[in-house]
Amino acid sequence: MNLIALLIGLVVERVATQLFHWRRLRWIDRVIDAGFRQSGRLANWPALISVLVLTLLLALPVIGIIIALGPDPQELAYLIFAIVILMFSIGPKDIGEEVDEYCAAVAAEDEEKIHNSAKSIIEDDVPADPRERIGRVEEAVCVQANNRLFAVVFWFVLLGPLAAWIYRVTDLIRRRAVFNASRDEESDGNSGRIRDAAEKLHGWLAWVPARITAIGYATAGHYDEAIAALRAPTEDAEMTTSEQSERLLARVGVAALAIQDKPDETISERGIRGATAANKLVFRQLLIWAVIIAAMTLYGLTR
Repeated sequence: MNLIALLIGLVVERVATQLFHWRRLRWIDRVIDAGFRQSGRLANWPALISVLVLTLLLALPVIGIIIALGPDPQELAYLIFAIVILMFSIGPKDIGEEVDEYCAAVAAEDEEKIHNSAKSIIEDDVPADPRERIGRVEEAVCVQANNRLFAVVFWFVLLGPLAAWIYRVTDLIRRRAVFNASRDEESDGNSGRIRDAAEKLHGWLAWVPARITAIGYATAGHYDEAIAALRAPTEDAEMTTSEQSERLLARVGVAALAIQDKPDETISERGIRGATAANKLVFRQLLIWAVIIAAMTLYGLTR
């Protein structure tokens, strides 16, 4: 049933993505901030425990629905529940939409919109140099596709809707913790502790999906270049688990694109071509995953 829900959910998410702006769950930020404030009163507790407790609290509504459905829920009720949870777990923003906005801004040569759209994709400072920005956007598309889509699908297939939602919750907590830490650089240090703990928890959950996604990039893109990047020496041991996974996805994804500069190409044309190619790579991998999931579903139905 989970696989059927996943197939339906992915189709709906691709076809009707414009209807899902409400899944960005901005209201949860207030809940997360309240949890962070409470953790500040427990400075002697390990920050990771605070993040785990906050994750559990945000997962309670889904746990409650699962309990209400019972151990043997009606197929239709469970199917609807699983699809809804999947819709809320994917995202919160659609990477394809953001790439389209970025490309439109680059084509219009609107520097303010280029900066804003690139920042939304990179989720970090945007390089001032146009060529460096192009590379960062291409890398970020490959990284964000795992954070927003493929890792959710992985946990949904492995353990069901609750696992997918828990992964999304850890990502929402991580994003908010990073934002608060950057805003409160002169604070007492609690924001930094929470940020590090949130990134650690999310990094653990993203570790396996990131490597499966990296292999997928090799399958969906230029195989030889991507495999060489995958086999390259591991990242700096001092990096966090999350940073190692992101570096791996960026390196393998860009290698799978294998984009070569054209002599008669403007910087704007190069930027559009690179971002579009990265988005197409993500879409090709999604198709491969969909085919595999469909085959698994048919196998399960015919057993």
